[in-house]
Amino acid sequence: MSFKTLDDLAAAGKRVLVRVDLNVPMENGRVTDGTRLDRILPTLHDIAGKGGKVILLAHFGRPKGETFEERANPAESLKPVADELAKRLGQPIAFAENCIGKPAERAVAAMQDGDVLCLENTRFHKAEEKNGEAFIAALAKLGDAYVNDAFSAAHRAHASTEGLARVLPAFAGRTMEAELNALDAALGQPKRPVMAIVGGAKVSTKLDLLGNLVARVDCLVIGGGMANTFLAARGVKVGKSLCEHDLAETAREIEKKAKAAGCEILLPTDGLLAKEFKANPPHRAASVDDVAADEMILDAGPASAKAIAAKLASMKTLVWNGPLGAFELAPFDTATVTIAKEAARLTKAGGLVSVAGGGDTVAALNHAGVADDLSYVSTAGGAFLEWMEGKELPGVKALG
Repeated sequence: MSFKTLDDLAAAGKRVLVRVDLNVPMENGRVTDGTRLDRILPTLHDIAGKGGKVILLAHFGRPKGETFEERANPAESLKPVADELAKRLGQPIAFAENCIGKPAERAVAAMQDGDVLCLENTRFHKAEEKNGEAFIAALAKLGDAYVNDAFSAAHRAHASTEGLARVLPAFAGRTMEAELNALDAALGQPKRPVMAIVGGAKVSTKLDLLGNLVARVDCLVIGGGMANTFLAARGVKVGKSLCEHDLAETAREIEKKAKAAGCEILLPTDGLLAKEFKANPPHRAASVDDVAADEMILDAGPASAKAIAAKLASMKTLVWNGPLGAFELAPFDTATVTIAKEAARLTKAGGLVSVAGGGDTVAALNHAGVADDLSYVSTAGGAFLEWMEGKELPGVKALG
């Protein structure tokens, strides 16, 4: 799709409403992971550096209630997040106690060119999630242009993610631009052949994803608990492994679609087996045909990891969502770490475009120490998944 970027925005002297993702993990009023804050810094520096007035819009948490007073929970205020962002940005960030009305209008009126202001949690207003026209108008009144730099919220048709793009000149921020370009390189117009790695616990949560991918990639690697469901559908006895036996027919249907589309499905041929789900229990590597009734497959085995790595070496593009095993527990992180390091090596050598995303995937790549070595790692959980499922994202569509 075509969209305008900050290169198209004459920001000087303009009030620019910038939708960002400030929904970061907090503990005792402190930000515990500032990855999302760091990602928006280039956009803020760009606009402020050109003399624009940066007005931040964001949500935090899931406020409950009907009225602003009921929803305005101090524990879900953006104030402490704005304070942490100011440290990372290297300049003060003013704060308004509401995102619309007099408090917001006064704060915007007090801004000088190059200033940054953060408005309070948009979800303190129920109309944000309803994409209410009056609420959109109240927000739009505060700005001359709109920039969306929150791909992670682009799958929601909310006032600050979709509505504003319809009523103000709309542009993609630097993070949004990078994300959309990376996604286009991964599944839009990828270099072939393309491999997708899909892991995680349950097939039931990723049916749309698998259905979309078999028609778009050349090789689909299925790992995690999901692989057990596919193995069981092939008649393999998986013991006590996490497995959705009731989805056996669905798994067989997906395999049929893949065959018809010319997509090869790679399942583990061996696994790391244990009788207990805990770190460093007695375990063994064995063929998937040799799983005892009281054993669980907790990771893809060494032969499987070697086979995936060999296949990956022949690929030009990799899209990754979900670990290959219970990577939080040693030694069941082995296959995930092995493939992550191989993907990083191939990417750095210039032979592979690698795009990964989803909460567990980011955590697994950080665990493997290679998150910075892939072409692009998306911190957008739900939006990344919906994009992989082939769904239209309202916040992205509105920019076109």
